[in-house]
Order: sequence, then C-alpha cells, then structure tokens
Amino acid sequence: MSQIDNIDRKIIRHMLGHGRTTMEALAQAVGLTKSPVIARLKRLEAEGVIRGYAAIIDHVRLGAGHVSFVQVKLHDTRAEALDAFNAAVMEVPEITECHMIASHFDYLLKIRTRDMAHYRKILGETLSALPHVAHTSTFPVMEAVKDR
Repeated sequence: MSQIDNIDRKIIRHMLGHGRTTMEALAQAVGLTKSPVIARLKRLEAEGVIRGYAAIIDHVRLGAGHVSFVQVKLHDTRAEALDAFNAAVMEVPEITECHMIASHFDYLLKIRTRDMAHYRKILGETLSALPHVAHTSTFPVMEAVKDR
C-alpha cells in the first residue's frame, strides 16, 4: 500500500460527507485538477482505503429510531463458541453492529428497533437465545449527538 498523504486525507474527508460528489467538485475541494484526483481516488479504492459508498439512512423514518447498546457476556469463549455467536449475530437484522471487546464483557452490539417494546421483544426472544450468551446489559440511547 502506498503512503497516505495530506491530499489523500482531504479526499477521504470530503468523500465521507459527499459520497456522490462530482470529480470537479472533489478536485476543487482538495485543490487539484480533475485527472490527479481521479487517479488518487482510484488508488484509494484499489488499495482498500475506500471500501465502498453507502447511503445515509434516516432510521426514524424507516421505523427503527430506537437504539440500544448491549454488552454481551458469553459463558464460553473458545473458538467454536465465538464462531457460533458471530454467525448467529449475522442473521439478526436488528443488530446493526457487533464488536468483540477486550473487557469484562465479550461483545458490544448496536441494536435498532421501533421502540422500547420492540427492543424488549428482541432481547427476550432473540438476543438472549444467541449461542453461548450468559448475560446481557442494555444501555438505551437517549440522544445521538454524533452518528457517523
């Protein structure tokens, strides 16, 4: 992988907020002409620095405005148990993020649901039934100050 310089960082910052920008606008934003910006952008994509582009979704309008973070402690953390938990998490659409954590718990999940009643149902019927779950702790979000 080639070295990331300040212009590459400017391109990345601009693309984070303007993924559908034109090459002309991107070139102007970073202070280069169009051709070198296109080359740099293609290099950043080819090297996997920019892995893709996505829409920013208004989850409230889609009926999934309630967010909770859930700490999960497993009763078994051998490789097979972790693999089983990881595979099961991939099948639950309400789990939008799953991170293995080096802490007193094993995973941190981000859950999106309609409301607290829907979350309670997911907790009772789905999360607690995931493979090897010993216990969970829920932290409902009151307000998203920064969500990107």
